[in-house]
Amino acid sequence: MRLGSTAATRPGVPDWYASALCAQADPEAFFPEKGESANIAKRICGGCEVRDDCLAHALGHGEHHGIWGGLSETERRELRSAAARRGPSDADSIEAVYRRSRAG
Repeated sequence: MRLGSTAATRPGVPDWYASALCAQADPEAFFPEKGESANIAKRICGGCEVRDDCLAHALGHGEHHGIWGGLSETERRELRSAAARRGPSDADSIEAVYRRSRAG
């Protein structure tokens, strides 16, 4: 199944999705089977202008499967755990932890 620019007009599809590189890619690359590589999806995400929006969507909607914003389920879980360790005083803690992880 290939998704085109009209995908963002469907109910439940975020506006940013029309600009997502994954919209023109094979969706199976973003949902690898256990033991399969996610490198293709991560390379696509690496050049995507809406990568941060995608990751924010996945974190905000509890997406537990697939590659979102260039991160696997395990990487998103680690990101949430690191943010939780920072404590509830920082409302943007997940975003702050993510920015630091990308910086270096």
